[in-house]
Amino acid sequence: MDFCSLNRTFAADMDKRETNDVLRRNVELLSKIGEKEAGMMPAVEAPLPSVEQVKQIVTLVKSIIFPDYFHKRQPDEAIRSYYIGVHMEELTTLLIKQIAHGLQFCEDCEQMRTKAQVYGEAERLAVQFIDTLPEIKRLLYTDVEAMFDADPAARNYGEVIFCYPVMNTMTHYRIAHRLHELGVPVIPRIITELAHSKTGIDIHPGAQIGEYFAIDHGTGVVIGETSIIGNHVTLYQGVTLGAKSFKYDEQGNMLNIPRHPILEDNVTVYSNASILGRITIGHHSTIGGNIWLTHSVPPYSRILQSKAIDAGFQDGAGI
Repeated sequence: MDFCSLNRTFAADMDKRETNDVLRRNVELLSKIGEKEAGMMPAVEAPLPSVEQVKQIVTLVKSIIFPDYFHKRQPDEAIRSYYIGVHMEELTTLLIKQIAHGLQFCEDCEQMRTKAQVYGEAERLAVQFIDTLPEIKRLLYTDVEAMFDADPAARNYGEVIFCYPVMNTMTHYRIAHRLHELGVPVIPRIITELAHSKTGIDIHPGAQIGEYFAIDHGTGVVIGETSIIGNHVTLYQGVTLGAKSFKYDEQGNMLNIPRHPILEDNVTVYSNASILGRITIGHHSTIGGNIWLTHSVPPYSRILQSKAIDAGFQDGAGI
């Protein structure tokens, strides 16, 4: 081997040793559980919820609620009953497991100290959720109808169910909201964030939304945790139902109190409107696009932005 080859071999060995030293050093550093990291982890050493299995839970609910759309069509009720039964059994098993994993994030569950107690509570919650599936189905079909009626471009109900992002979002939301009402930790937020990442529609599972709800287009819609929305409400893209300000306790901790708007029945809010704070939009009101609204308005209101002003700029003057 000539001198140049030896130099290259030596340099390669040095590079490999340096690489291994960097890897070992950082593995050691990252393996240590720091005080801040430890404080952010659940006190109970148990498996964390699986995002993939939570996705499967939503898929199974879809196949039960919209069986002709997300599973092989079965017009015969006896055959349909068989397939829904199979899906229901799988759904229940997954729900119990994921709720049990989520319960370690429950701050008021000190009484559940054994695995049997945790799974017993998870089964109780899962069965309560299953018992509300007919109502979730009823609500979702009102949303289909509302979206179809609100959009002249929709050719049939199937197009709304298959294609419209609002139906994907509302399916996730209706599932998550019920689990949230039951007091299930973490899992509802995973479900709504799955829809958020796919559709750009961000609905907190704690928000209360009535029947016949429609969001046209949808991208950029934000609905905060304490929002209350009545029946037959329609939102357009970019609408924000947000908080105007936050309140704190004596220790400086943010208080989780009602801070988002109330929209009564038959309200329409057009694109890019921001409705902020614990204010009430009276029934049968219309809020125009690009409005910044921080005060309540009575029923039958029409809130529109001022007309554009032609300032007559010349040669860039005033820009």
